Amino acid sequence: MNNSKEIKSTIQSELEKDAPNWEILLKAILNHFDCSTGTLHFLDENKLLQLQSQVGIPEFLIPKLSTIPIGKGMAGIAAERRKPVEMCNLQTDDSGVARPSAKDTKVEGSLAAPLIYNETLYGTIGIAKPIPYDFTQDESDLIMEIGELLGKRLI
Repeated sequence: MNNSKEIKSTIQSELEKDAPNWEILLKAILNHFDCSTGTLHFLDENKLLQLQSQVGIPEFLIPKLSTIPIGKGMAGIAAERRKPVEMCNLQTDDSGVARPSAKDTKVEGSLAAPLIYNETLYGTIGIAKPIPYDFTQDESDLIMEIGELLGKRLI
């Protein structure tokens, strides 16, 4: 994993633009965490998470994850709990946290985190690897810092 100051600087540079390119941001974050798949959802006025950007999600799954209610699936639970939700191997999960269609992504180690700034929820970010993986506390802390940077831009 690269230096956390470097990824935060990259994110900050993109966020300073009039219209940030969310896909470029998501790709930079995925690259930093050595992940192959990711999603960025923003909270709408109806308190639903709407897909803003994605990388590596199979086309047939996009309709299933374009709108996510708070409390449903990893992203919805991360939003509800206001803290990261992690799964070492999404393929073998039987906790009920991940939606059944999530297994169709073929990812295993996954992490979803809320975008929170000044205690306000703005959305979620999800990252995943194609192998079983336990994200470290430092990685969870960094994804929360990234979520705060992104949330601040969405005010």
